Amino acid sequence: MDQSYPVKNIPILSASQALAFSAGPMVVFIGGIVGAELAPTPALSTLPTAISVVGLALTTIPAALLMRKVGRKNGFRLSALLGVFASLLAAYALHLGSFALFCLATFLLGGNGAFVQQYRFAATESVPPEHSSRAVSLVLVGGIVAGFLGPEIAKRTGDLLAYGEFTASFFILAGMYLVVIGLMSLLKPTLALQEQGDGLNRPLRRIAAQPSFLAAVLSGTAAFGVMTFIMTATPLQMHTMSHYSLDQTAFVIQSHIIAMYLPSLFTGFLTERLGLTRLMLMGVLAMLGTVVVGVISRDLLHYWGALVLLGGGWNFLFVGGTVMLTRSYFPIERFKAQAANDFTIFGFQALASLSAGSVLFLANWDTLLMMTLPILLGIAGFILWLNRQTVTEASPAH
Repeated sequence: MDQSYPVKNIPILSASQALAFSAGPMVVFIGGIVGAELAPTPALSTLPTAISVVGLALTTIPAALLMRKVGRKNGFRLSALLGVFASLLAAYALHLGSFALFCLATFLLGGNGAFVQQYRFAATESVPPEHSSRAVSLVLVGGIVAGFLGPEIAKRTGDLLAYGEFTASFFILAGMYLVVIGLMSLLKPTLALQEQGDGLNRPLRRIAAQPSFLAAVLSGTAAFGVMTFIMTATPLQMHTMSHYSLDQTAFVIQSHIIAMYLPSLFTGFLTERLGLTRLMLMGVLAMLGTVVVGVISRDLLHYWGALVLLGGGWNFLFVGGTVMLTRSYFPIERFKAQAANDFTIFGFQALASLSAGSVLFLANWDTLLMMTLPILLGIAGFILWLNRQTVTEASPAH
């Protein structure tokens, strides 16, 4: 591998992903419990979780602009510092019993998540283009650890301190962000940063007009939108509607999280062997399998199978879309292209998160699943169309 690329950034980014990304699963686990106790009305009990996704969506563009100005290393360290502050604010809010302050803290934690999502782009900039899919996958492997670490810390330390339930959990999270600051101090400048003056600097509208860019953004949006829409509704459907126990519901959600990140161990190799479009189509097919399995039965096995397919499909579609995106812009254009991509993806994720419960209660589980079909079939058609083009715009990455 070309020694001009700082490949040693990959384990640093993966370890940081495991620590910093733990905030998301922790907020998902704690948010509803805290909301049920502190919210002025039961209708707002899931607001701490939903508003963290809103914080992520609204911070995507500022995060990209900040890193364009100060660089990846400083941007990641500043975001981890924000994570420290938000974690301590959450602990203070729980000590006071303030719902509004707790929601502000989860909003800021979501904002830090926008920077964490940029780890995958830093990974692609640290390796030669032909290994970008493997780099993205290796960073996302940290999500396996985070998916267990966040809820596990909350379960084991929820009542550790007398200052209030889960205050200790957020103190520990603040300590984890401090470790991330230390790890990011080891991050090396990437080739893309060293060559940021090379290449054309096209307007965003010209970059976005490329079929490859559109396919990448739509794939990421479909992956996160459909996944979040179904995942957010699953605990309500299983526990409230189908009367499964909390342990059974947690088992399905944990299996889903594993299925999201475990394929990252081999997604990069699959991409190099099959190509991006085939990998992305495999993701769409797995998500279509979620709909089929989900409507067949309300048995625990079918809930489990549907959510595992959903997680695996998300991985293939999201990794494929990320790699395709990196091949649609020149290094100097990366921040605005990445910002537009992530703002679109996480904006739709926020809408999916906020609307899932309403759709479930106003309609039913089958209707919720079927609503994803037009999105999945549409993105599958677009990917097939792109794959069949004999004359395409040359990629700046080649």
